[in-house]
Amino acid sequence: MIQRKSAREIELMKEAGKLVASLHRSIAAMIQPGITTKDIDDFVEQTLDQHGAKAAQKGYQGYEYATCASINDEICHGFPRRDKLEVGDIVTMDFVVDLNGGLADSAWTYEVGSVSEEAAALNKVTKEALYKGIEQAVHGNRIGDIGAAIQEYVEPHGYGIVRDFAGHGIGPTIHEEPNIPHYGAPGKGTRLKEGMVITIEPMINTGGWQSKMDSNGWTARTKDGSLSSQYEHTIVVQKGKPIITTDQDQEGLPAL
Repeated sequence: MIQRKSAREIELMKEAGKLVASLHRSIAAMIQPGITTKDIDDFVEQTLDQHGAKAAQKGYQGYEYATCASINDEICHGFPRRDKLEVGDIVTMDFVVDLNGGLADSAWTYEVGSVSEEAAALNKVTKEALYKGIEQAVHGNRIGDIGAAIQEYVEPHGYGIVRDFAGHGIGPTIHEEPNIPHYGAPGKGTRLKEGMVITIEPMINTGGWQSKMDSNGWTARTKDGSLSSQYEHTIVVQKGKPIITTDQDQEGLPAL
């Protein structure tokens, strides 16, 4: 069942979103050759604790970390690790925060030092595709409008749109109905209504869309070994412009 959030629930989710956004801004300053994704995971968990918040995905279906850290050909759900990041890597940091019962979820792909033109172009298109999808997340539109906008923007670049993972509703748990595919047909699917809170999180590959699962049962990577990028925001659907609760440029972000 799709839940529409009350004004109080949305305010709690906005506050969680501000904390997520501040964490991503801090991570951007941390990313450099030699740091490890476990260093970043530790920073996120410690900072959440200091702010009275929780890493919502830690313990979810047995997941052991505060963040997901997916490097290069890893699409999503990569484990934080002690291997040092190297110049040219791209790494997606994805995490969900629970602050006083309000949830927020955001992923961002970071470039480690100078990256290839291929990687930089992929990240640019993926980030732009996210905002193309967000523009469609308004009351009265349908889920297919989001996916169609992303697909129409991405595929002319020759990239593959991951089919096996999608955006989703969020709150009271981290994955709720409806699913939000990042491809589709306009005018199709569930109608969006004011008060719905969803994530939009296109995962885009330089090669084909197909994925394969690592032996750990969590980490998905591109089947052909191509690079993968992901950008994600948590969105409140309204009759006008949607609210991006995890916007990194909003006023009032907490100092970390």
